[in-house]
Amino acid sequence: MGVRRTGGLTAGGARGLALACHPLPAAAVTVLTTVLAAAAGARGPILGLLAAAVLAGQLCVGWTNDLVDRDRDRAVGRLDKPLALDLVSAPAVRAAAIAAGVSCIPLSLGLGPAPGVAHLTAVGGALAYDLGLKRTSWSWAPFAVAFGLLPVVVWLVSPRETLPPTWMIVAGAILGVGAHGANVLPDYARDRATDTLGLPQRLPLAVLRIGTVVALLTALALLILGPAGSPQPWEWAAFGAGAGLATLSAAGKAGGRTSFPAAVAVGALAVAVLAVRSALG
Repeated sequence: MGVRRTGGLTAGGARGLALACHPLPAAAVTVLTTVLAAAAGARGPILGLLAAAVLAGQLCVGWTNDLVDRDRDRAVGRLDKPLALDLVSAPAVRAAAIAAGVSCIPLSLGLGPAPGVAHLTAVGGALAYDLGLKRTSWSWAPFAVAFGLLPVVVWLVSPRETLPPTWMIVAGAILGVGAHGANVLPDYARDRATDTLGLPQRLPLAVLRIGTVVALLTALALLILGPAGSPQPWEWAAFGAGAGLATLSAAGKAGGRTSFPAAVAVGALAVAVLAVRSALG
């Protein structure tokens, strides 16, 4: 049976390329950033440009991550990694990563000098993680920087054109650290076996689980308690839901795939809290 090709890439290779970009985090960060920007008042072309810039950055980071980890993923038998399974070629992924990275630069700077530089700094930090920081005790730093800068980018492209409040930046940074922990949990044993020792892998597993819950809930608590005035009942209900999701994230089994989606759900809940508060004035 012949292999159908699409634009010079086999249909299977195109699917592998799509899966190699880390589609869940790429989609989640893009959608949640765009929703937050809309809640902050951004409208029209700037909103579309923001979504395009964030997506380009996420695609570049995701493809780079799988390129760097290809040999390790093969060694540990990862069945969810297209490059490790030869479902797509390394040159195809490398070309896609370069194209996404190059396009991210004008897209980001099109947002304006300040938000453009802030976004490119976030993407640069994520690439630094891919290219080496993930194997050091500073592995958490790119997550803290990138997630802390996202509300900065959003506020700068909104009609407010100011920096967001400090509590929001700090909440974003802590949420990023929690997401890092949740992302590591399923691969904790395999990472330690292959000497991929970021900060989470250097911690005892029980400490990592507790730290992930604490980080995710601290971020959500800051978003609820940070603004002036007493939190409303619906905000406490959101915090309760977040507690359940954070616990689910931290309790994920080795090799399972619930930890990171549950952390993404906490992030979605955090954005929802900010969006509803903005709508209510």
